[in-house]
Amino acid sequence: MSNGAKIAVGGVAVGLVLWWLTNFWIAAVVMFGVPAVAYLTLDPSQRRRLRRVSRKELR
Repeated sequence: MSNGAKIAVGGVAVGLVLWWLTNFWIAAVVMFGVPAVAYLTLDPSQRRRLRRVSRKELR
């Protein structure tokens, strides 16, 4: 199993646990808000590089 697949499975598992422990909206805010905040904390040069790199190279 590739690293990307492991991260995806872990993200789904965390999302399901959050959904079970809390309500849907809190789980949705965490699942979508954390990656968005992480992206916004990058420098502009890092954001350009991330957009330029294809998904296959993001390992």
